[in-house]
Amino acid sequence: MSPVVLLVGDEAELLAPRLELSGYFPLQASQLSRGTRTGIPAAAESQEPPAPQAVILSPGSDRQIAALRQRWGAIPLLLGIDQDTVVNRCRTLTSGADDFWLCSLGPSDLLTRLRLHLNLKERGAGGADAVLQVGDLQLLPTSRQVRRGLRALALTAREYALLLLLMRHRGEVVSREKIRSQIWDDQPSSASNVIEVYVRYLRQKLEEGGEGRLIHTVRGEGYCLGETQPARQRP
Repeated sequence: MSPVVLLVGDEAELLAPRLELSGYFPLQASQLSRGTRTGIPAAAESQEPPAPQAVILSPGSDRQIAALRQRWGAIPLLLGIDQDTVVNRCRTLTSGADDFWLCSLGPSDLLTRLRLHLNLKERGAGGADAVLQVGDLQLLPTSRQVRRGLRALALTAREYALLLLLMRHRGEVVSREKIRSQIWDDQPSSASNVIEVYVRYLRQKLEEGGEGRLIHTVRGEGYCLGETQPARQRP
């Protein structure tokens, strides 16, 4: 089945024909409530629309991201921006989106970014189906649900992939090089402090209820997920 992509806003909806030609199943936000879409057989029009595997948002749609996360969880969200500036890039990250797409470059840039995030999501969903747990933190790969105690966590696709990697190596030190190769495909942009930025985002979400720290920095080596600091870091 073709990957379902939810389009939010006018600019995003204009991409529907190109997405369909590229093998995607575009779904407009307005169709979620109607339960119909062009191309669905009449007998099936009353059925619930398929769940999206990614969301493309028009510029200025960042206020809808929280609600989208609440409903769809850790799926890739790509927010449109009019200009590629530091301010717009920062706004993309702080809004909770996974990436941006530049409207002025046309569909090709968006399709490249969309394919990258869907591949990242597919790799992150691989592996064991059993519940992964560290203390009161639980991650269920089959449904991509993450909980800290009784609290559900809404993570971006990149945050989820990073947490999944750390949980699969819980108690071990995961090097920055391994994180870079598995989560960022050794992209040049990851050579900066982007890993530290996402670790900080994860810590904020894991600890926002006053819980103790689970992601520990091992200086000069990487990060370790566990209820206590690695022995080498203890005073």
